Amino acid sequence: MEVGKRIKALREMQGLTVNRLANMAGLSQSFLREIELGNKTPTVETLSYFCEALGVSLSEFFREEEYEINPMLKTAVSRFSNEQQLRLAEFLNSLCQ
Repeated sequence: MEVGKRIKALREMQGLTVNRLANMAGLSQSFLREIELGNKTPTVETLSYFCEALGVSLSEFFREEEYEINPMLKTAVSRFSNEQQLRLAEFLNSLCQ
């Protein structure tokens, strides 16, 4: 698993900017960018800060199961702009809270 890509995916699913997540985790924006780009690897302690900010446990973070997405839904969402996809993700996350 590529840790940086996983952090980025979770961050984007929650509609968070790099700056917002970095602030929530108490770390620098530039450090988070380097992690997401794969240029740096966080320690377990640092990763735990990101997980806490993202609202996932370390075990959930490393879970690699893929969820099957309804093909019709996947096609429809693929036509959305990035902004629309972020708003949809925020809406869906709000349903789970």
